[in-house]
Amino acid sequence: MVTIVDTLNRPQQQSEARPRHPEKAHRPDNPIQRKPHWIRVKAPTSPVYRETQNVVRENNLVTVCEEAGCPNIGECWSKKHASFMILGDTCTRACAFCNVRTGMPGPVDPKEAQGVADAVAAMGLEHVVITSVDRDDLDDGGAQHFADVINAIRNTAPSTTIEVLTPDFLRKDGALEIVVAAKPDVFNHNLETVPSKYLTVRPGARYFHSIRLLQKVKELDPEMFTKSGIMVGLGEVRNEVLQLMDDLRAADVDFLTVGQYLQPSKKHHPVVSFVTPEEFKGYERIAYAKGFLKVSASPLTRSSHHAGEDFADLRAARKAKLGH
Repeated sequence: MVTIVDTLNRPQQQSEARPRHPEKAHRPDNPIQRKPHWIRVKAPTSPVYRETQNVVRENNLVTVCEEAGCPNIGECWSKKHASFMILGDTCTRACAFCNVRTGMPGPVDPKEAQGVADAVAAMGLEHVVITSVDRDDLDDGGAQHFADVINAIRNTAPSTTIEVLTPDFLRKDGALEIVVAAKPDVFNHNLETVPSKYLTVRPGARYFHSIRLLQKVKELDPEMFTKSGIMVGLGEVRNEVLQLMDDLRAADVDFLTVGQYLQPSKKHHPVVSFVTPEEFKGYERIAYAKGFLKVSASPLTRSSHHAGEDFADLRAARKAKLGH
C-alpha cells in the first residue's frame, strides 16, 4: 500500500472478533516506542471535520485518511480536504509498514467513480488526491478504474485539479498508459523506502520498477507533474536517502516528500529512529539543490498533506524555472 501510517487518530471501526491484520499474526511483536515531543497532533473536534466525515459516509466512500490512520486527518478534514481510496479497503499485498487490511478484495464497485466525483463536488474541493490499494488480482491492476474516476471528476467538478497516488502496476502491461492518458494533473507513486529495505519493508515491490514507472510517465507526457515520497526512520542511512534522491532526479521527478515512519501496531515494522526536525530540514535543502521543483520534508509530512497548496507551488516553480 502507498502511504505513511500512524495509529493516533485511527477510527474505531474494527470489532475484536475481526482483527485488522490476521496476515501479520505470525510476525513477532515489535514494541511501539514513545513518540518524541515534536510529533504531536490534536484529536479532531471541528464541526467541519464532522461535515467532511458525513459527506464521505453518505457517498459510501473509503479514504486513505482513515484506512492508513493518518495523523493529519483532524487538520485536513477540518479544512474539507480528503484523499479518497478507490478499489476497496483490502490490499493484495502485506507491506510491513502499512495499516491497510490485506486479503482478497471484493469486486470493483461500478458506482464508485461517480460517488467520488459527487463527493468532490459536494465538498467544493479545488484539488483532490485519489489513491488505491494494490489490486494484483485485476488484469490491469485497477488502472481503468483510476481513469474512470478521473473522468467522472472532470465531468462533475471540472475546475478541480486531480492528483493520483498509484500502486506500481507490477506485471500489468499497458496499465500505466491508461492512467496517464486520463490526464491527471499530478502522477504520484511512492518509493516508500531505500532499496536496501525493500525485502523487509516493501517485499511485494521492486525499487527499480518503481523508478522506471515514474520515468515512463514523463516519457508518455512530459508536461505531467510527477511526485514520489519516502518514509525515514526504518533503518536507512543518510547516504542511501541521498542516492534515492539522485535516482528520482534521473527519472525527472518533480516533487519529493519525506516523512517520519510511525509504527501502526506491534506486528508492523519497528521504528528504528526518530529523525529530528533539523535533519528533515537538511534533507529538504539537499533535495532542492539536486533540482526538485518542490520538496516537503518534516516529521508529519505525508503524500497528500497540503496537496492543494503544494500543487500551486509546483506550478509556480515550473513557471519560474521556464522564465514565464
